[in-house]
Amino acid sequence: MTLKFTNLSLAALAVFATAGGAHAQSSVTVYGLTDLGMDYTDNANAAKKSVMRMTSGGMNTSRWGFRGTEDLGGGLSAIFNFEGGLLLDTGGSDGVVFKRQAWVGLDGAYGRVVMGRSFTSVYDFLLPFDPMGYAPSYSWATSGNATSPSKYGMTTAFDNLVKYSVGVGPMKFGATYGFGEQTTGASESAKLALATSYTNGPFALVATYEEINGNDLPATGRRDKTTATHLGASYTNGPLKLMAAARDYKLVAGKALTADVRGTLYWTGVTYQTTPAVLLTGAVYYQDVKNVAVNTDADPIMFVGRVRYALSKRTDLYVAAAYAKAKNDKLVSLSRDDAGFDSTQRGVIAGVQHRF
Repeated sequence: MTLKFTNLSLAALAVFATAGGAHAQSSVTVYGLTDLGMDYTDNANAAKKSVMRMTSGGMNTSRWGFRGTEDLGGGLSAIFNFEGGLLLDTGGSDGVVFKRQAWVGLDGAYGRVVMGRSFTSVYDFLLPFDPMGYAPSYSWATSGNATSPSKYGMTTAFDNLVKYSVGVGPMKFGATYGFGEQTTGASESAKLALATSYTNGPFALVATYEEINGNDLPATGRRDKTTATHLGASYTNGPLKLMAAARDYKLVAGKALTADVRGTLYWTGVTYQTTPAVLLTGAVYYQDVKNVAVNTDADPIMFVGRVRYALSKRTDLYVAAAYAKAKNDKLVSLSRDDAGFDSTQRGVIAGVQHRF
């Protein structure tokens, strides 16, 4: 009797839960991506020694999160997303909890608007135009690796943002504004990202603009301001996809007697699906440094190749190799995050990725 009563009770609860969910038309999804590999890199320290290490996030950053939606009727939905980075090699958190995304918003026929912390419109729109997909190993699309005074990069995410996106036929538009939240003025520390894309059959184009303000310096009455403008294009023909893009970066310095910084990053690449399970990727990234004398600039270049093998729809094996070189004995690194210790660097990473 106890067993029968328990089964009936569980069945009744399931019916009520299903009915309530159907009425509210809401859902919450737990998801994640785990990516771990073995990485070999030469010239990895000041003594120019090589290192073998375990790396979390070789092809994509490991992460976990929650996302949900509720149907509000009339084609309007309430949406939210919390997402944090993971370090699989140590079990630690990659930044504070939910540093990758933490937002709430509305989605409907007239577009989507979210508020909180999220990736910028530039990041969202430019991602399909990087052959390596912003891979931690190895892509310079978010931040080209030219050693000091700048990495000539873009900002991937804003705090305190409002982001809007909408699609109209073959066109898509996006705008992101990050509040500076300074008492000295609305422009202080404010951030702006604008993006648009156009797709027509196998062709796609993208254009973006980003502007990041610093704070006014009392000594000069000026502030640091960086701008990054992107143009990109892609062509898809069956299993083949070709991509090319460029970013023009400028830092206007607020400090007196501090030179402005300029540089242009170019990249191009190809992906080819040789079989349903095998995806080949090749890419080249080149940073044209413009703020120093020609005979002293780094102008680094990186060549990358990757093989990705799908064990299933959610699990992949991959091997990637890269070589980077800078001119005039300047330092260079394969990583967009790590410092360089020589004018060349080589690396290989082999790993496994699982999505849930």
